[in-house]
Amino acid sequence: MPESRVACPVCGNKPIELAPLRSEFSKTDFDFRRCEACGLSFVANPRVDFAALYDAEYYAGRGADTMVDYIGEMGNPKTIREYEWRGIYRAVTSLAGHQQVKWLDYGCGLGGLVRYARAQGVVDVHGYDDGFSARWIRDHGIPSLTAEELAQSIGQFDVITAIEVMEHLTDPVGAMTHIASLLKPGGHFFLTTGNAEPHRSRLTRWNYVHPDVHIAYFEPRTLVEVYRRAGLEPVSAGFVPGLDDIIRYKVLKTIGVRNRNFVERIMPWRLASRVVDRRHKVSAQPLARRPTR
Repeated sequence: MPESRVACPVCGNKPIELAPLRSEFSKTDFDFRRCEACGLSFVANPRVDFAALYDAEYYAGRGADTMVDYIGEMGNPKTIREYEWRGIYRAVTSLAGHQQVKWLDYGCGLGGLVRYARAQGVVDVHGYDDGFSARWIRDHGIPSLTAEELAQSIGQFDVITAIEVMEHLTDPVGAMTHIASLLKPGGHFFLTTGNAEPHRSRLTRWNYVHPDVHIAYFEPRTLVEVYRRAGLEPVSAGFVPGLDDIIRYKVLKTIGVRNRNFVERIMPWRLASRVVDRRHKVSAQPLARRPTR
């Protein structure tokens, strides 16, 4: 078991101890901490055997997070994931003000969002990831960049997305600094990650907590701190276009629906998404932009 960290990985302050949690997946006892200075809650003794964690079993929904089945959804024309992809596409094109953006999906998994955006007519969109997913993307012909190609792309992207990525990172400020370097001046950063603020009194009972793989839990003020340390300007975007679709996907996934169907289509999702947002405060998570000077 790795030794527990004694400093916050965002701001370096000393955190307080939270209730520990045992993973039924790995039979590992995880120590949780929260930094009262910046609001980050985190696993103090995270697993770092990433190749073993993020293997083919993980992407097939048989790993540490059984709520995802990336391989299955890539071959499923009725997957509910399309709502998330559609929502992100709507958000990105709204933020940029036009469709033809130079777009990087950072931590793209198996590249479903890249494939979707290309199908909508976004020509210059690529993914970036490593390990199993990078090999899978390459083998299936989804446009992606290697680490070497990314190193040659400093300051080139209009938009960078990171969809359910931040909670997996041991060094969120380092990753965000890398992302900031890839954005053009005035470029936008869009992310999704759970808002830990409504769950701070019962963090380890939150169904978003999968401590083998989700090791960092962000409140809005935490993301503001991360952005500022990375040289980005926080943006309080609120309920952006497309967020209703993103929330729709999250709700359906949580209740175990895998395929789009008539019953879920007749739900009043514009209203329902607002109700869910009031409880979980998804729209409170800030976005960011790179300063123009």
